[in-house]
Amino acid sequence: MESKEKSTPGAAVETAVSFYEKHKKVYIRDVKGWWNTWRWALVWFTQILFYGLPWVEWNGRQAVLFHLVERKFYFFGLILWPQDVFYLALLLIISAYGLFLFTAVAGRLFCGYACPQTVYTEIFMWIENRIEGDRLARMKLDKGPLTARKFRLKASKHAIWLLLSLWTGFTLVAYFTPVSELMMSVRHGALGGWEIFWIFFYSGFCYMQAGFLREQVCKYMCPYARFQGVMCDPDTLVITYDPERGEPRGIRRKNVDAKAAGLGDCIDCGLCVVACPTGIDIRKGNQYECIGCGACIDICDPVMDKVGLPRGLIRYTTENALARHFSAKEIVRHVLRPRIAVYTSILLVIIAAAAWSLATRVPLKVDVIRDRSTLAREADDGQIENVYNLKIMNTTETPKRYVLSVDGLPGIELAGDHLVDVDSAENHEVTVVVRVPPESGQRGANIIHFEVKAEDDAAIAVREKATFLLPL
Repeated sequence: MESKEKSTPGAAVETAVSFYEKHKKVYIRDVKGWWNTWRWALVWFTQILFYGLPWVEWNGRQAVLFHLVERKFYFFGLILWPQDVFYLALLLIISAYGLFLFTAVAGRLFCGYACPQTVYTEIFMWIENRIEGDRLARMKLDKGPLTARKFRLKASKHAIWLLLSLWTGFTLVAYFTPVSELMMSVRHGALGGWEIFWIFFYSGFCYMQAGFLREQVCKYMCPYARFQGVMCDPDTLVITYDPERGEPRGIRRKNVDAKAAGLGDCIDCGLCVVACPTGIDIRKGNQYECIGCGACIDICDPVMDKVGLPRGLIRYTTENALARHFSAKEIVRHVLRPRIAVYTSILLVIIAAAAWSLATRVPLKVDVIRDRSTLAREADDGQIENVYNLKIMNTTETPKRYVLSVDGLPGIELAGDHLVDVDSAENHEVTVVVRVPPESGQRGANIIHFEVKAEDDAAIAVREKATFLLPL
């Protein structure tokens, strides 16, 4: 959308203001170096983890599975139920504080190395480079007419992108439906509606965002890029250009003293711009589009080597260190500031609480529900009976036999069998009848307690409160 003002005699000249920046495709130059090696190490690690975990088995089942049908979350030997949503809340809190801490210390390294958008963009660009060629070859190919060669290269690239995206969508769904069942459904063409939707939905977004949108996701869609400025401060480690050393920039000839010519160390080659995944110029200062990948460092350091200047014109440091010329020890001392100590302390406390809760967690859950169709009834022998439904969840990997008992009123007892067999990771429902003498309590509601205890392990026991109704 544009706003225009027409000029009249003696009036100001017409101006046009655009509310949208015209998109320019970013052609990234392939780089090699220390930071790039670490980036690819993280790509390999995250993708082996993502694509491999659904195929790992544990005790005859999938090791990591959010089973939607059974409403269970399997994580190796741990089985969580919907009632364990508390642990999901803890995980989210730990992730949030971990993000705050990591960003306050190291800036946006998560964006540059582990963010799915960055990882898949890196993979898609690698495929593009192998098929279409380097940066100049890709630019020439895109500007040229549609020939048979261009069509073949583009078709090959997009075919591989689509196959990778489909496999990515399939893998994601395999975390929610057992991968063996999913593979069987694919072979027989019997995929369910929601499985088809999510496979193609996630595949489509992977193909679109990693293949086409790329840096636009980081610049315009990702909220993290917007609020990272709140979490960073002048003592946060970020990718920075040293203007004091580099300016004024300019091209110089060999055997010419740059200092005498009034030039800084930057030779204005522009390689740091063409190597940047988001297309920014790091020499303009810290910008929210910077994802901290370090590609500009990897391409600048060899240039400094060639012109005989020390490395580090672009480096990973803090704004204060750059301005005040801190030593390495001073940088560390300023990075480990009170804010970091507070974040670290809170994070460690939450992690310790979560670990203690999981370690002391009883692998048994019991829900007691009164049978509302019959509040209270009198048996043939004069005793008062109440009926309850007990939902017993065995969250262990082995079948268990549980002993049921009840207390809270004089003469209270369970009618029928006191033993219940529950299979591993099973939710078993049993109906029990509780009997008491009519004079054992007050009229109306009386507090009683059910106890469910594993026959082979007294430590696995749960005690639940309920109410017993005596007729008025």
